[in-house]
Amino acid sequence: MSNNVYITKVSAFMPGNPIDNDTMESVLGFVGNKPSRSRHIVLRNNGIKYRHYALDPETGEATYSSAQLAAEAIKGLVDEHFSLDDMQSLAAGAAIPDQIIPGHAVMVHGELKNEPCEIVSTSGSCMVGMTAMKYAYLSILSGTTNNAVAAASETVSSVLHARNFQNESDARVAELELRPEIAFEKDFLRWMLSDGAGAVLLENKPRADGISLRIDWIDMYSFANELDTCMYSGAEKLTDGSLKGWSQMNPADWLAYSVFCIKQDVRHLNERVVKYTLSEPLRRTVEKRNLSADSIDWFLPHISSEYFRMKMSAGLDDINFSIDQGRWFTNLTTKGNTGAVSIYVMLEELVNSGKLKKDQSLLCYIPESARFSGAFMHLTVV
Repeated sequence: MSNNVYITKVSAFMPGNPIDNDTMESVLGFVGNKPSRSRHIVLRNNGIKYRHYALDPETGEATYSSAQLAAEAIKGLVDEHFSLDDMQSLAAGAAIPDQIIPGHAVMVHGELKNEPCEIVSTSGSCMVGMTAMKYAYLSILSGTTNNAVAAASETVSSVLHARNFQNESDARVAELELRPEIAFEKDFLRWMLSDGAGAVLLENKPRADGISLRIDWIDMYSFANELDTCMYSGAEKLTDGSLKGWSQMNPADWLAYSVFCIKQDVRHLNERVVKYTLSEPLRRTVEKRNLSADSIDWFLPHISSEYFRMKMSAGLDDINFSIDQGRWFTNLTTKGNTGAVSIYVMLEELVNSGKLKKDQSLLCYIPESARFSGAFMHLTVV
């Protein structure tokens, strides 16, 4: 396989107007008609100032499906060099797709209505954008296609809306009062996650005009063999660390326990996320790729919260791969934590910032806390 693969265009689509910290709870709704007790604490730690929701701020109804968001981002790739009907392969991922079946990518294809093409749906959480990217990359690298589109989208706000928690609030008042950590596992993420979509066009040659990014390699690692689940939806975590999935539960419990809301074991997260999504996997990549920190011009980490910034920096120091903050690029504070979409949103802003120079190298890092995985992508500006 001798083909090179290039990102020739990047697009991001953020629904609606930016929502600030003082407005967000009125959009997401008040659980039990009471303001959240944890919102201010979580926001102070995560550093997010603005985010976007695919919700009508007055009614709370969805303004876009996840497939529609992805389609809007993909439409942003169209120009005089590329039309939707030119697309040979489409790989799309969403942590929470609009339905269980059909797959997410076919729904995106249905929204686009372009000519028949190869489609692949990826599943997971924060890494689904990168698994879609890797499939598209390998499709071209293998010579199977000359171009491919990778996309990720999130409409997590529909899951985070207060209406999804009301039955649990009513049914479990006493238990939630005695064990407030049960509520915090779910309330925590209401102030962390938000919506958006991103897409990239990959081709087997760079554009003659403007900037293209050569994909040098993509490495991914899972540590599920060592660690149990940290973030989950559609299940309850049992005392032995295993999950009981929704299909094994009484349907009445789906609402009583907010089974389809996203839960995060925050203690598990804090103790292990840096080691098992950054330090350990990057150490393997450094050895595999003979990678030097000095060679990195831009570091694009998916930071879920500013709380983890210095912890990540220390994690890099621990493996002698220090990258000073001047080389970091994130837009968490202005675009929010968009999960799997975040790397696309960062790339879109950086590519259009005018800051990139020919021959610079980019290291993209995407952690997934669901069961502790990490992805790294190395790019070169051409």
